[in-house]
Amino acid sequence: MPLPLSLLRGLSGDSAVDAWTGIFSHAWDICSQPFPGAGIASEVTRRDREIAALDLFLAASGWDLWQSFESSTEHTADTLSAWWQGRPSGRAVLILDGLSLRELPWLLQGAAGRGFRVISAKATAAELPAETTPFAKALGFSQRGALENNAAGASHRLPGARTEAVGLPWSDCAQMIQSEPDWVFWHHWPDNRVHDLSVAGQGLNVLVPEAAAQLASDDFWKFVDRLSTGRQLVITSDHGYAASGLFSDTHDDDQAQHLKAVFKSGRSTAATNDESPWVPPVDLTISSRHGRYRYALGRRKWKSQGGYPTLTHGGLSVLEVASPFIEMGR
Repeated sequence: MPLPLSLLRGLSGDSAVDAWTGIFSHAWDICSQPFPGAGIASEVTRRDREIAALDLFLAASGWDLWQSFESSTEHTADTLSAWWQGRPSGRAVLILDGLSLRELPWLLQGAAGRGFRVISAKATAAELPAETTPFAKALGFSQRGALENNAAGASHRLPGARTEAVGLPWSDCAQMIQSEPDWVFWHHWPDNRVHDLSVAGQGLNVLVPEAAAQLASDDFWKFVDRLSTGRQLVITSDHGYAASGLFSDTHDDDQAQHLKAVFKSGRSTAATNDESPWVPPVDLTISSRHGRYRYALGRRKWKSQGGYPTLTHGGLSVLEVASPFIEMGR
């Protein structure tokens, strides 16, 4: 589906800040619409393919916008820190590792149906690379595991929080929430399943019904209720993911061999001094606050040992670098 003319004009003529605001708003508008009563898996795929027009623009003619991504977007970590600092005690953050904009309707519809009030909801930007550890470091934690069993200490950007990081069932998580007024709870789902289901024959078509079962379950919303009792709650993520099983193969042999040599089966790697010769590029080197990395650009995959994963993250596509940021309360 082509991009709306008004958005395309904005992407071509506005400032980088306005362009990225338009990109995230367009992706949000597509993904946040309520799901139909049936055929949800096919609807998620349709929306994913609709967002492909944004990725095509960002790979074919607007690739220079990626160099301004860090300086021109509202980062999840910064937004979360500002939200935390701007409120008195009685705060809770639920980080669902790897949650993308695709899962928005289950959260927005579920909140409305279970008596929660959505105070604000928007898309915010992941760190580069769009991986777990850069996000943890952006919040002042050494890694995700540092939050386990309240071991994060005090030298981070969410001071006063009781912290936890687990992949337990929601009912067990709910039992872990006690009377402490401020909580940061980092759950390993859905990222653990993104990696489990990244093999051929699984991917998005298996993850979607699992996500539906998880995010519509009584246990999940009882956990959310426990977290939000006496607290304002933000649900967000460290990064999204690419449904790379839907990506096109790189047909140019030289480009495919280059991507395989540089990235193997991944989407980013530490940068070297050499640059690829193609215009438009197939990859980009970007310096961010987490270092200088090289990234696979857009929706392309290539043959690799064991097969290119059907679900992955770390590269430059919209649904990899956009995260939901939803503030809710009773």
